[in-house]
Amino acid sequence: MMAVARLLLSAAVAVVVLGAAPPRAVAAPDGRALYAKYCQLCHGAALEGYAADNAPSLSSPTFRASASTPFLQIAIERGRAGTAMAGFGKSVGGPLEPAEVDALVDFVRGGRAAPPVLPPKASKGDVARGGRLYATHCESCHGTATQRGNAVHLANPMFLASASDAYLRVAVVEGRPGTPMEAWQGKLSTGEIEDVVAYVRSLARPVPAAPVAPPTPAPTIPVVLNPQGAPPAFTLRLGRYASVAEVAAAWAEKRRMVIIDARPTSDYLRMHITGAISVPYFDMRGLDEVPNDGTWVIAYCVCPHEESGRILEELRTRGYPNTAILDEGFFVWATQGHPVEAADGQMPIAAPPAKPAAFTPAPLASPRR
Repeated sequence: MMAVARLLLSAAVAVVVLGAAPPRAVAAPDGRALYAKYCQLCHGAALEGYAADNAPSLSSPTFRASASTPFLQIAIERGRAGTAMAGFGKSVGGPLEPAEVDALVDFVRGGRAAPPVLPPKASKGDVARGGRLYATHCESCHGTATQRGNAVHLANPMFLASASDAYLRVAVVEGRPGTPMEAWQGKLSTGEIEDVVAYVRSLARPVPAAPVAPPTPAPTIPVVLNPQGAPPAFTLRLGRYASVAEVAAAWAEKRRMVIIDARPTSDYLRMHITGAISVPYFDMRGLDEVPNDGTWVIAYCVCPHEESGRILEELRTRGYPNTAILDEGFFVWATQGHPVEAADGQMPIAAPPAKPAAFTPAPLASPRR
């Protein structure tokens, strides 16, 4: 009995000792590794931008000197609906925890401290004059209120909800060195610059609702579309790309195939091709469920080839015989009226509804630090 008592006492002491042990230190997120995994394919290895889908430079000195911490956090967490910039925050279906978002913000800053907050000076310029100046000098790169150009789409509701007039003013006055965005100080008068800022601000629209993160476990979606259907026949461009026209025809004819959305899940939740499954380019575990039996597998994204290209290469590495990329990408599919599933209030391109008379842009989120 004494031996048993000593044994129990020893066990109790061990539990106390073990319980008192300090918790293991958790390594801080590595911003560089996160950037390489999620961002580099579009923003470039050196943050120079324009590696895919005209993603802007994140290393331009004037950008780093004017982009506030909340501005960067919101851009990463919520993305830019209607562009290739998905939301990467876990709250909207992305992969990143808040601490990882902050690590990415620190990496984008290049080791520099956050810039001082720009003075909140609203533009008092003339919207009509600004619109004429914008059409002459800015529209060819930045697009219109309803159509993206090959630079930042300034009419994007999510961009304007987090970009202050002061931020816009700095971009116009100082430009973005290292990119095609030139400095307009000295080319436009101070008043004309204010007019342009006022016009851009007038493009603000209500921000689309954030997608709802999927439940855990997520509902099961059939992998194969039309499992009893006949196989499609695609003529691939460069041995890789199937046209929207051919894939849409196969969809309408109920052909057997698998359609993979390679974008982050947050974009898939906003809008996706009807019947597509979600396999993000940075997490390909879902490919294990795709049959390797000759069924055609079509991957798509918005870029339109970068994210889907990663899926294609992985499928071909695994020996899948019939694989392709949706050549023109998801936006072309959606704007041509082919079948999509969308969350309430979501639009695939920059085509905002009429602006409410009293709409005032508001921050999407309060800063965490």
